[in-house]
Amino acid sequence: MSEPHQAPTMTLPEALQRAQAHWQAGQAAQAEHLCQRILASFPGQPDALHLLGLMAHAYGRLDPAIEHLRQACASPQAAAVYWSNLAEMLRQRGQLTEGERAAREALARNPQLSGAWNNLGILLQEMGRFDESREYLERVRAVEPENPRVLNNLGNTCLRQRDFSSAERYWRQAMAIDPAYPQPYSNLAKLLTDRGEIEAAIEAGRRAITLDPHLTDAYINLAAAEQERQNPAAALRWVEALLAFQPRNGQAWSTKATLLKEAERLPEALQAAEQAVQHAPESADAEYARGSVLQALGRHEEALAAYAKAGELPGVKAEDALISQAVLHMEQGARTEAERFFERTIERFPRSASAWYNWADLHRFTREDALLPRMQALLEQELLPRDRMLLDFALGKAHLDLQDSQRAFAHLHAGNAAKRATFSYDPAQADALAERIITLFPKDKWHIPSISQAATEAIPVFVVGMPRSGTSLIEQILASHSAIHGAGELSDLRRIVDAVGIYPEALVSLPPEQLRSLGQQYRDRITPLADKARYLVDKMPANFFYAGLVPLLLPEAKIIHCRRDPVDTCLSCYSKNFSGEQRFSYDLQELGRFYRAYARLMEHWRHILPASQFLEVDYEAVVDDQEDQTRRLLDFLGLDWEPGCKHFYETRRAVKTASVNQVRKPIYRSSVGRWKIHAAQLQPLLEALEIDPDA
Repeated sequence: MSEPHQAPTMTLPEALQRAQAHWQAGQAAQAEHLCQRILASFPGQPDALHLLGLMAHAYGRLDPAIEHLRQACASPQAAAVYWSNLAEMLRQRGQLTEGERAAREALARNPQLSGAWNNLGILLQEMGRFDESREYLERVRAVEPENPRVLNNLGNTCLRQRDFSSAERYWRQAMAIDPAYPQPYSNLAKLLTDRGEIEAAIEAGRRAITLDPHLTDAYINLAAAEQERQNPAAALRWVEALLAFQPRNGQAWSTKATLLKEAERLPEALQAAEQAVQHAPESADAEYARGSVLQALGRHEEALAAYAKAGELPGVKAEDALISQAVLHMEQGARTEAERFFERTIERFPRSASAWYNWADLHRFTREDALLPRMQALLEQELLPRDRMLLDFALGKAHLDLQDSQRAFAHLHAGNAAKRATFSYDPAQADALAERIITLFPKDKWHIPSISQAATEAIPVFVVGMPRSGTSLIEQILASHSAIHGAGELSDLRRIVDAVGIYPEALVSLPPEQLRSLGQQYRDRITPLADKARYLVDKMPANFFYAGLVPLLLPEAKIIHCRRDPVDTCLSCYSKNFSGEQRFSYDLQELGRFYRAYARLMEHWRHILPASQFLEVDYEAVVDDQEDQTRRLLDFLGLDWEPGCKHFYETRRAVKTASVNQVRKPIYRSSVGRWKIHAAQLQPLLEALEIDPDA
């Protein structure tokens, strides 16, 4: 009988050396097996634990990698580089405070360890301490001027400091030194997206993933690029691809929550946000994403708490968190609180174009206003296109307040042109759609079915018209009545229609029972929002396209059409950077052309819809006699007068439209005929509307 083979005995250094050799030769299984044998004989051995951590990290298993590194660093014999590597992994996990402690421990053990200075610089960058970050990274660059990783990280910090030219220069230097290094391609993708160079951004992001299929930031940046070019499905696919190999990645869940929120899939968005917080409890991004979803759900106090927490956590979300708190207070009518948060934001982030833009909408400018020169000076600095656009809109609004037409429109033209350059829009499509609707909804073939909705369901009231025509004012007046709930701008009707097919063709051929089914879908969606009120106001202005369809789906529904002077309406549109889809609004000729298509369609509905279901109200008439017009509205709905409707500006409710600040004030006349002093600047609009300013 042969004797069993005896494995040769190795010393600890020999075993560690062989494990390292296996790993470097790509023999991960053998390396891991040898490390486990070492730990069986020498529990807590730091070198074996460190190697296990590096291997786990290389295979995308971040949590076990961190645990191995923590155990390695628990040993007094742990090398400084182990602490440095732990710091970087903790950063990737979003645990920035512990990561900073680990990096500083590495430097305490070896002050000359440039990798630790580099990792500390990255951590401080993500904690929002940009000046410190740049100082430490410049220190490393002085020692290693040709290190592409250091150059990449320095570029990231420059980006956060809004030093965009330096950021790009460092990234391109890193690419030139090591074309196979993926991170600078990913980071450049983000900058290119912010500049509006979407195709180049996607090319750079894809290059990064080709070089490193597990590079987290590249997936996030590609999702942002796809979202920017209005391709939400592609954006979500990039996030899902990331979660497929990193299911506990908090940044991925935060991004998914934001994408789902923008797609109005709010229950799913909240679930994703909760996952983000669970997987990254110290992540400001996760709390911020959760806050934005809660705000969209109308859970405002919880949203404010989440934003406040996001602002306190380490990271770079403090600016966004302060602005979001200010805007949420503004939407709720808490003007003093909103101003306080805007002041805090500007004091801490004086170059925040978003803060200046939102504050300008709340603020009434005077000629001695100290804010004006500060905004103007900021416009002279290096800015991303979006930030420059926001400042132009803010300064345009400021000079409109001052009735300085020439300066106002210099900024408004620049801001609108910048926004218009970010998307494609064919003005002929609105003309064609209006004509198709008029053709397919002829009066002789149109009739209202009998009313059959349950008594417990809220009756829809559609407030329609052009944006900035008084729709928010009418909703606020109505929502001040005890029997009416103002739900804001709902997209439910459009989504139900779009799910059927191309409107109007796909709808006009449906049998009555299918139309009733679509109407019930709408009722089912809005009734939970109504808070037991008898009526629910859906103030989506663009529902005017469906005004003739509404009675076929919802025979009980009421439609209120808001009208305003055409030029005043269009001027007000042109002065706003809308958050929603108002693509017709950023060119004066296109704006006038869209208005004419809208007016033709409303003229058609006026001859079709019965007075029992369709009421028109003029903004100027409301300004002249608000109580009389309000009584007219309430009579149309079969409701008694309530004094609260006259004091609508005191009603506490969230308003999320571009008129958020106007509806918080009593009726004022200054917006009536406002366009006339700006007629010289509005010639393309007047020509499109076929209006003679001297008539």
